[in-house]
Amino acid sequence: MEKRNLRKERVGIVTSDKMEKSIVVSEVKRQKHPMYGKYVLNTKKYVAHDENNDCNEGDTVKIMETRPLSKSKRWRLVEILERAK
Repeated sequence: MEKRNLRKERVGIVTSDKMEKSIVVSEVKRQKHPMYGKYVLNTKKYVAHDENNDCNEGDTVKIMETRPLSKSKRWRLVEILERAK
């Protein structure tokens, strides 16, 4: 049996769930500016596969890297960590 490589995992907030079986997840990173020392927010968006349409906007979710599922989808939903209030 072949051993699978480690898959990247990200935690982010669902910013859009308008597509069928797809969600957009935003990951926000705080990085210190190398010269000025001020913290800057960097946002990265991922399109992820949500098989059962469970997610709603504002949910905190964990996603995992996977094979290409469409032109833009390279991630899939692993679990919903926290529901939106």
